[in-house]
Amino acid sequence: MRAVPARIRIMGWLLLLVAVVTVSTTLVTYNLLLREVDSDVNAALEQEAAELGQVLEEGVDRATGQPFPDVRSALSAHLRRQYVDDDEVVLAWTPSSGPILQDREEPFRLGESPGLLNPILADPARSGSVETPAGEMRWIRVDASGTREGDRGSFVVGYFVDRDRAEIATTVRTLLFVGLLGLVLAGAAAWLVAGQILAPVRLVRRAAAEITEHDLTRRIPVDGRDDVAALAEQFNAMLDRLDLAFATQRRFLDDAGHELRTPITIVLGHLELLDDDPVARAEAIRLCVDELDRMNRIVGDLLLLAKAEQPDFVTLAPTDVTELTSDLYAKVRTIGDRRWRLEALGEGQVPLDEQRTTQAVVQLAQNAVQHTEDGDEILIGSAVSEDTVSFWVADHGPGVPQEDAERIFQRFNRGPSGGHRSGAGLGLAIVRAIAEAQHGLVRLESARGRGARFTIEIPVHPAEGGTPWPAS
Repeated sequence: MRAVPARIRIMGWLLLLVAVVTVSTTLVTYNLLLREVDSDVNAALEQEAAELGQVLEEGVDRATGQPFPDVRSALSAHLRRQYVDDDEVVLAWTPSSGPILQDREEPFRLGESPGLLNPILADPARSGSVETPAGEMRWIRVDASGTREGDRGSFVVGYFVDRDRAEIATTVRTLLFVGLLGLVLAGAAAWLVAGQILAPVRLVRRAAAEITEHDLTRRIPVDGRDDVAALAEQFNAMLDRLDLAFATQRRFLDDAGHELRTPITIVLGHLELLDDDPVARAEAIRLCVDELDRMNRIVGDLLLLAKAEQPDFVTLAPTDVTELTSDLYAKVRTIGDRRWRLEALGEGQVPLDEQRTTQAVVQLAQNAVQHTEDGDEILIGSAVSEDTVSFWVADHGPGVPQEDAERIFQRFNRGPSGGHRSGAGLGLAIVRAIAEAQHGLVRLESARGRGARFTIEIPVHPAEGGTPWPAS
């Protein structure tokens, strides 16, 4: 079963919420209006009863200023002064005269319906509700009695509530119609808004579908600072990491395939020509072992370069430059029969990877040995400034022409000297990778025939930025 698109789900949930709010609001409004009608009707009936009670208590006709001679007179006088609502019915009743009605158009002539009036007059309760042909009628009754025996009567006020309820029903239908129209408009707005919100997500989906191992260059444009923009930024960052990983993998495979093909061919050739002559067999085995050792070094160097592009390649820690330089000088003196000299000694503690830095300086020293002769002078040294710490190796060999200054740091590119080409051309590439992993660089100062000075410069601050380490 195919999943419902996110855009439709968002619109559906929004419409459901709007529908629930609309229906709930309409129901609450309907109940409140009904309660208001009931309250208004009860208040109107109570007011009519209170007015009659005041008249009966006073016992004086307000029109003449004379006392009422009997209950019938009092009820008739009060009935004549009533100006009632279209939905109201008022009447007086006495045993002698029966119902006394107003001369007006009423919604229902209660006085002409004994079957409804008599139960109201006989009801022990003074108020109630009764169904009539004109609908439900709320009523209240006020009983009065005079001083003479048999002088009594009742005043009945009725209110028909169906018309008010019909008006409420019309109002509720209007609310529902407006709510339905709002639901349609909300659905259209939700469709558009959901489309705008999910546009970056669709871009992410399309970009993910178009990405292949051979094309990781596609990126998503980021606009805004909301969660979806953050998702696009994270997706682009993931693509950057994948692009770097695939590039590293392809470079490793290309380099390995390029450099390992020759030693493999040499080994296979010697094995195919291997004969029974012990001397020839020993020489062939020696050549094969030598090529296999070279292959092992090449693979190790390639793996090191591949790892140099990973974030955990270096681990920075406070390092004493003086102690490190002394250790470096002691180690490089065993590499070759040269006149080693410690040119300068930096002082202070700086953050760097001691093992990787040692590996880079030793590689530079090995490179200097390869391009000098026995007894030649090679200088090493270090210095600490406010911004950087520097380690260098200098020799008085043939030097590096200006046109080769950048090329020699590339993989599998060897120096111009024809007499020293035993390496695979990865040493200086490793040195530059170690320096750049510590946010530094490698400088070359050289000229043909006047030696070369290689300097590793590393910034004196933590990898994540922040306050510099103290350096003296």
